[in-house]
Amino acid sequence: MNIHIKNGRLIDPKNRIDAQQDLFISERRIVAIGKAPQDFIAEQVIEAEGLIVMPGLVDVAARLREPGYEYRATLESEMNAAVAGGVTSLACPPDTDPPLDEPGLVEMLKRRARVLNQARVFPIGALTYGLKGLELTEMIELTEAGCKAFSQADAPLTDTRVLMRAMQYAATFGYRVWLRPQDSFLAKNGVAHDGEVATRLGLPPIPVVAETIALTTALQLARETGVMLHICRISSAAGVELLRAAKREGLQVTCDVSMNHVHLTEMDIGYFDANCHLMPPLRSQRDRAGLLAGLLDGTIDAICSNHSPVDDDAKQLPFADAEAGATGLELLLPLVLKWAEQENVPLLDALARITISPAQLLGQKMGHLSVDAHADICIFDPQTSWRVAPAALKSQGKNTPFNGYEMQGRVRYTLLDGQIVYKSQS
Repeated sequence: MNIHIKNGRLIDPKNRIDAQQDLFISERRIVAIGKAPQDFIAEQVIEAEGLIVMPGLVDVAARLREPGYEYRATLESEMNAAVAGGVTSLACPPDTDPPLDEPGLVEMLKRRARVLNQARVFPIGALTYGLKGLELTEMIELTEAGCKAFSQADAPLTDTRVLMRAMQYAATFGYRVWLRPQDSFLAKNGVAHDGEVATRLGLPPIPVVAETIALTTALQLARETGVMLHICRISSAAGVELLRAAKREGLQVTCDVSMNHVHLTEMDIGYFDANCHLMPPLRSQRDRAGLLAGLLDGTIDAICSNHSPVDDDAKQLPFADAEAGATGLELLLPLVLKWAEQENVPLLDALARITISPAQLLGQKMGHLSVDAHADICIFDPQTSWRVAPAALKSQGKNTPFNGYEMQGRVRYTLLDGQIVYKSQS
């Protein structure tokens, strides 16, 4: 279908475009910007005056809960949530049930996603069988099935010899290894940051050193093996400083941060608010300041939703017993806009953290509006404000620390491969 997106403010971080420009789509791709191609006849015109036209969002951490956890969410419900949030591409961690450690499971997930045809799903393969940290998976076969990187998700890998061999193998074939740094012994049974709030509420703590010790080990092994290492969900100022030094040294290391940690701290736990039970835990104001500084100077490459839908029964428990996680796909864009406004970050730079930068982390040529690129597009109204309410979220998971918050910016259209897959009803 030929689509003309008219009079919108076009923002494309990769090409450094921020101007009122028309966009023309034909046969699933962007065919022109500004002026229509010769003989172009639009079959549909989208009036985008007052709206921002940007690449579809790319989210590097979205648990879809299939296979195995359909009582928490289904692929269909979470894909609906993705497109409602302007997300057209997402990476799915391997901690499904069973984990994504066999090519057949990866192919099944991709096939289910293709049938729904709402967003692109990029599976992250399990680094070890069953995520048990003992035996390496067949990375070549998993890559051929569609995996874009390899990870343990939140499962510990305590045997550093296994981790080193995994990195050596991945480096040999140019595969990416994604790790969330947390020493499982120091973090054992912990549920909150080791600080004032955990002490006051009597919650088992997770100290910052649990992150920095694991991060130091991962960086040393990356230095030894030459692997492309991605650090998932950094949460501390000390961790950011380690990554800053590693990047200055020239290591092939990247990292992301959860949008929750961009905005919240341990103080938001209040009086045992289980919606704020997250992994990694919300940390101190000093740590949040360190994360913000890391975003501003480019140490942190991307912001993700860390979308982890949880059923109500698992959240309506005492804080220490409640399951960690929160829904986030529909909140990623407005929370990034909120961060940009609060920190005076230009929209071009802010939106890069959820478009071209995460696309590069996945090794994918997307997240931009270049001519001949796939027409994956998000069109949103920056002026519309709305209040987060569980009933209004399309995700099956209704739990979020931002319940009741006022958000600015609402998605009006989401296009995938030049097809409208979401249109706002309001």
